[in-house]
Amino acid sequence: MNRIRMARMMAATAAVALATACSAPVPEMLTADGVERVSVDGAAYAAELRAFRDAALGLGQALLADGGDGSSGNVVSSPGSLLVALAMLRAGASGETAAELDSVVGFPVEKRDEAMNALLVSLATFDGDPGAVDEDNPPRQPVMHAANGLFVDKDVPTGERFLSTLAGHYGTGVYPVDFSNEGATRPAIDAWVDRNTGGRIKQAPAKYDPRITFSLLNALYFAAAWQAPFDPGSTSDLPFTTGGGEEIDVPAMHNLLEMKYAEGIGWRAVDLPYAEGFVMRLVLPQAIGSDASFGAPQFMEIADAMDAAPLQTVQIQLPRWDHKCSFDLRQVLEAAGLPKTLTTTEDFNAVQPGMTITQAAQAANVTVAEKGTVAAAVTQINGMVTGAPPQPERTIHFDRPFHYQIVHVETGLPLFMGTVADPRS
Repeated sequence: MNRIRMARMMAATAAVALATACSAPVPEMLTADGVERVSVDGAAYAAELRAFRDAALGLGQALLADGGDGSSGNVVSSPGSLLVALAMLRAGASGETAAELDSVVGFPVEKRDEAMNALLVSLATFDGDPGAVDEDNPPRQPVMHAANGLFVDKDVPTGERFLSTLAGHYGTGVYPVDFSNEGATRPAIDAWVDRNTGGRIKQAPAKYDPRITFSLLNALYFAAAWQAPFDPGSTSDLPFTTGGGEEIDVPAMHNLLEMKYAEGIGWRAVDLPYAEGFVMRLVLPQAIGSDASFGAPQFMEIADAMDAAPLQTVQIQLPRWDHKCSFDLRQVLEAAGLPKTLTTTEDFNAVQPGMTITQAAQAANVTVAEKGTVAAAVTQINGMVTGAPPQPERTIHFDRPFHYQIVHVETGLPLFMGTVADPRS
């Protein structure tokens, strides 16, 4: 990264860093010099957006198969957050790693960053301040807040083209920090997470490591009321058979409303609508005793069927739930088939010379009740520069009298010439 630009960023964050050590405020968002968000027309990227949908469904299947640290078979994840984070990482990848990410994740071969820009702009229609949401009364106007952040070590050059791509297409700011100073940097990252999830997630999901030089984050926050709220007076304790086969009583909500309904081999599904712009897709296995596991092809089949499904009057019974989960994403991504991405020390040189991925993690939670839904997720990908710093082939110290010239390169003309015997005078 251009050192002058880095210096400007550091000057702007000096006061913030001091305050961070005391009260952990969120640092000021800084963007690459001279780079503005690129304006895109979402209608031009229909094929790419569909590819993103299918990629997210595949990532979701991988997350559910891993299960994270969910208890009793409960899992909540954010394939959308993981997709955006991997797309930002892909913007700095090259060689075999870039090819692996495109093949395994399913990124569009062309216009990937432009299409992701269009996706994020579409979500931004519903942007709002997570901290202003009354989560006991989710808003009729949905809040869908997406944020991207990049924390980089102030002493490690970060690729200017990479930063420009993130700023222009992902709205990503960069925070130059000193990772070795955990007392200042860790609270700053946690404060970013806390602010962008409305306090639902307090800390970054990856364990803090003072050796890292790169930390990429995506946060998603969602809050919305149902189009037709469930009547709390109709909620009653009813039997629910758990994944382990145990029958228990749980608070069950009831409603009768029009919604999309479809069914296929082994499943039935509805799209329960929020007040605007979003639905909760609920898929019930046909077989009693099924663990509700579906493969990525089935998810795509269900998505296509729901796109074409007609509205029908449906009587729905739905339990309340409040779940949280975290994932070691290195484990998830390795199982998904991304070994090169996780081990390369060369293909992220456009990000930082010699960088390798050291940590990847996600935290997610969701609360579903009579009035609506509130959910949040954070995905974090960390890396560090590997190997010893490049060693100079020669060393020269001008620590005694020396000669100098100021030379016009094209002609070789020495414009100025002199000797320094005592730099003080």
